[in-house]
Amino acid sequence: MTLKIGVIGTGAIGQEHIARLNGKLAGSTVTAVNDINPDSARATAERYCPGARVHETGQGVIDDPDVDAVVVTSWGPSHEEFVLASIAAGKPVFCEKPLATTADACRRIVEAEIASGRHLVQVGFMRRYDAGYRLLKGVVTSGRIGEPLMLHSAHRNPTVPAHYVGDMGITDTFIHEIDVLRWLVDDDYVSAQVIQGKRSRHAKEGLDDPYVVVLKTRSGIVMDTEIFVNCQFGYDIQCQIVGEDGTANLPEPISVPLRHQSLAGQEIMMDWKLRFIDSYDVELQEWVQATVKGEVTGPTAWDGYFAAVTSDACVEAKRTGQIVPITTMDKPAFYR
Repeated sequence: MTLKIGVIGTGAIGQEHIARLNGKLAGSTVTAVNDINPDSARATAERYCPGARVHETGQGVIDDPDVDAVVVTSWGPSHEEFVLASIAAGKPVFCEKPLATTADACRRIVEAEIASGRHLVQVGFMRRYDAGYRLLKGVVTSGRIGEPLMLHSAHRNPTVPAHYVGDMGITDTFIHEIDVLRWLVDDDYVSAQVIQGKRSRHAKEGLDDPYVVVLKTRSGIVMDTEIFVNCQFGYDIQCQIVGEDGTANLPEPISVPLRHQSLAGQEIMMDWKLRFIDSYDVELQEWVQATVKGEVTGPTAWDGYFAAVTSDACVEAKRTGQIVPITTMDKPAFYR
């Protein structure tokens, strides 16, 4: 069976996903697209999925009888509307992060999915599909390093654009760690703290950079993550889990060791898309295969809701300098 997919949003990530779904991955084809910019939608269809219908609205994509499942890659504030509409139509929906821009909106999606009686929603937290993180998860699950006690990680970008200001270090950057670290140790967070570092001279006005986020889990694991988005030297993702009997580190991306001009070392990637390009392929391929079977095997609407609540707590902790509790509604049996 070939899964016929409608895509809402033809910006950069939308175009990349369309190219994957319509030409690179097995078992899928893009049959309909929409964007708030009609010219972008038409140009994208002509380039990546000739023959796909271009709809005036996202609802038109969802209602298209030739669409089996929906991919939402539009801007964040529109996610709630399109995910809820997909649930109402009974169509599986893959939504790029964030699931919605507020915790309340995520909760409404959770409640709508439960009311539908079917698992339909997957959230685009692609780090769970990275080969290195999966290897690290395997070590934790095997018990080889004993029970996790602490976790140290870092998310470093060489630079960020001028519009990257305010709390985007949490809401756009740390949000990936919020999901993947919780997944790695299979434990929920109970508190958040943010400790400001000495401000980098490379940080543009309106941006605090760098800082450390400290999360504590229900079982007592303490996690510290450095957020430094103007580090200059490269795109650098680090993670170390300290267990009772040993430690485990996230593998570095493959690169060629060099000895050149009196230096020995390895090149560091500068582009996040290159660092995680393979994980996007694996993520969407597994989503297609699961959707054909009527299953959701990746990050759920509950995971999207939990990430939103945690993100809100981190933003408050950054603002107040206090340790902020992370409180969610009880996890519904539907997601257990």
